[in-house]
Formats: sequence, C-alpha cells, structure tokens
Amino acid sequence: MARQSRGFHARRPEPSASPPPGLAARVAAARAVAEALTLSRPLEERLAADLTQQRGGLDPRDRELARSIATVALRRLGTIRKALAQRLEKGMPRRGGALEWTLIVAAAQILFLDTPDHAAVDLAVKATRADPGSAPFAALANAVLRAIARDRDAILVSSDPLDDDTPAWLAQRWRSTYGETVARAIAAAHRSEPTLDLSVKSEASGWAERLGGVVLPTGSVRLDTHAPVAGLEGYTDGEWWVQDAAAALPARLLQPYPGMRAVDLCAAPGGKAAELAAAGADLTTVDRSAERLKLLAANFERLRLHSEIVVADALAFDMAPFDAVLLDAPCSATGTIRRHPDVAWIKRLGDLAPLVKLQAELLDKAIALTRPGGAIVYCVCSLEPEEGEAQIAAALRRNPDVRRRAVAPEEIGGLAECVTPSGDLRTLPCHLWGDNPRRSGLDGFFAARLVKAG
Repeated sequence: MARQSRGFHARRPEPSASPPPGLAARVAAARAVAEALTLSRPLEERLAADLTQQRGGLDPRDRELARSIATVALRRLGTIRKALAQRLEKGMPRRGGALEWTLIVAAAQILFLDTPDHAAVDLAVKATRADPGSAPFAALANAVLRAIARDRDAILVSSDPLDDDTPAWLAQRWRSTYGETVARAIAAAHRSEPTLDLSVKSEASGWAERLGGVVLPTGSVRLDTHAPVAGLEGYTDGEWWVQDAAAALPARLLQPYPGMRAVDLCAAPGGKAAELAAAGADLTTVDRSAERLKLLAANFERLRLHSEIVVADALAFDMAPFDAVLLDAPCSATGTIRRHPDVAWIKRLGDLAPLVKLQAELLDKAIALTRPGGAIVYCVCSLEPEEGEAQIAAALRRNPDVRRRAVAPEEIGGLAECVTPSGDLRTLPCHLWGDNPRRSGLDGFFAARLVKAG
C-alpha cells in the first residue's frame, strides 16, 4: 500500500459550497510541502501530479500561486519553523492533521510574499477547518498566524541563512569544505529568487537588448523578466534555450567543432547536448528515460538541431569510440538549491555513497568510449567534493592513460574564481554576485576535462 504524507487523507469531504478564491491553491501548496518533507517527493513532481490535472478545479493563476507559495515555504523553511515553534507554547499538535503544513504555507505568505496578512490568515483558518484532522485547532492557527504577522520584522531580523534555512548536515559540510565565509555566502544566495539565463545560438548582445537583459562574461544572456518563457521573442523560432549560465559551461570545455563525433551519456533534457549540436558536432544523445528523451527530442525540434537519440542505460551503451564524451552524471543536485529549494530538505547524507559509486562507474565507461587523444568532460550540479574533486582524483588513479587538461579562465569568461587550484571548474551560487540579486549568482557546478592518451 502506498504511503501517504502525514496530515493528508486520501478522501476528504466535499464542501457544501464553492471554496473561497485562493483556498485551493493554498491547499495544493501545503500538500506539495508535506510530501516533500515527509516522502522526499520533489516539489515539481508533486505539483505536476496535483496541478496539471487541475484537481480541485485549479486555474492557471492558482497553479502558479501554489508553486510560488510552496517554493518560498521550502526556501525559508527553517525561519518559518523557528517562528512557529516560538509561538506554539505546547509545540505542534501531534494529531493535528494538515495543521503543520497549513501553518507553514500561511507563514510563508505573511513573511515573504505580498499576500495581505488578513487574507493569508483567513484562508489558513478556512483550510484548517476544512480538514477533519486539523479542524479542532482553527483558533490556534488564527492566533499563531496573527502573532507571526505582528512580529514579522523581528522574525526577519533574527533569521540566519546558514543556521536557520540550511539543513544542519549541509551547513556543516559547506563550512568544512569552503570555510565559514563562503558557506554563509552560499546560504545567503539560496534565499534569492533564481536567475533566468538563456543560451543563444548567436548575437547574444542583440537578444539581450530585445529581451531586456544583459550578456554575462560567459556569453549567456540573463533576463529580468517574469513573463512566461514560451511567449518571449525567439522561443518559437528556436533561437535560444533556457539554461543556467553555469550549466552552459561544461559542454563548451569539449571545444566542439563541426563534424566532431560526440556523445552525451546522460543527456535529457538536453541543454548541454544543444551546446554541442549548435556547434555542429555529430552528436549522439543517450538517456535511460524514454520520457525524458521525448522532452529532449521536442527541444531539439524547436531549436532545429539534430542528434541521434538512443534510449539506453549509459553503462550498457556501446559504439565506436568518440572524439568527445560528455557525462553530466546523476548527483545530489545540491548546487541547484536556489532553483529547487526542496533539494535541501529531501536529500540525506546517506544518498551520497550510492551516487558516488554510480558516478565512478559512469566515468570509467565514459573513458572507455573515448578514442585515444579524445576528451571527456565530467560534470555534476553538486557542491559536495565527493562528487567532484574527489571523484576525479580517484578516476585518475584508476586510469593511468588519462590526464587532466586544466580549464583556463578565458574559456569561461575570465572567471578565475571559478577555476580550482587543480584546474577544474567549480562554480558556486555566490559567484558572479552583484547589487541586483535577480542578475546575480550561478548554479553550483563542478566540471573536469580529461584527455585520453593518444
């Protein structure tokens, strides 16, 4: 029997009248937060299941509202939980139904969104009353949330990005790996709304001017807009694709050229593969997920790019050796927390060991698929050294016919701070930071370029 997240029932009584506007979005947001925290279910997966099917009659506006609320609630979860705990004298009721999740998403609106306090409180109380498990605590919900609204300024002033809004195990690791100052800068960056970056086929400055953005030193275009991406100029014509500026760098380290035989071993949804195809590489894209490869195929069709698409486990894939192999390996994804705040709360320390083992196997496979004199780029969107620097050090020990080719700052827009002492690429969320958070930062990435002896 499938598990259910604590506090939500499989069947709920049908209301006798239409729910007030906005209530369904709040309930959907609370459900998404609950399943992320109790079932480790990714936020987007829950929202896709709950919202695209229009359960509860959610319209597009409510769907986006639910996503916004749930995202902010997880981004600032530690601050919210601390504020609630300080105002619940007897703690969270043990048998409170969906009360905890209702309070979390309501507090997120009060503290961090533009929702009027009275609306956030009123809808939370209605949601509490509508749930059989939490209904007896409606008065408590009202009192606690009013106290949150009254004490908003004090709550925000006392909130710490590393100590409050970062899980303790990650905060400890980042302090150990990067030092206190950088760990705090990473955590602070995670509090900001993510950037919107484009990889363009050509004329970066022209697209930045047309779309109201700037060209980054790396060549990506960073936009200020919050408009739907599919409605922007150039999308339908396939002139660009959405890709974080850091994610655009690993494929470029292969220095692709027309006719180069290249393979992307974990290719979907295809942003890095598009970099190779746009440069004219003779490209093969491999992924074990047929569904994700359908998304890649659709992206390539829009972009008017070509690739031979293969559904296969990369470890079982075999072809004649390639000039270049790109391996964007499965990882903990802790470098994407700013973009996907649920990652911080659904990942566990125990997740690392099996991922590191798989990465090592995939990296050896990538080396085996490379011709003598060919290049391999290994990358992960992780901040954890076991998945990056240590992984490459181990691979070099296992493969004496492989050496590192150091990354030069001029290959990545002159960002010398993003090159490690060993010559690998290491971007952090606090890199490329400026006065405007919407135009600042990078996803956390590690990439190393290896060359097989000729």
